[in-house]
Amino acid sequence: MMMDRDLLNILACPACKKSVVFREDRSDIKCTGCKRVYPVRKGIPIMLVEESTVEDIPEKPLSGTEIS
Repeated sequence: MMMDRDLLNILACPACKKSVVFREDRSDIKCTGCKRVYPVRKGIPIMLVEESTVEDIPEKPLSGTEIS
């Protein structure tokens, strides 16, 4: 599913007002600021704070030395 680029340009996170990005592989929208994730249902972004989750897991694996 693709998201209209013009729509993404006008959407903002309702919680912190930062920009959002569409993650096609997960079919959701993620805030670049507070990391809230908003669902997309039937192509419609559900931009309600109460429908969001907060993602605190890095999207890419961390690299470097493990500290114990």
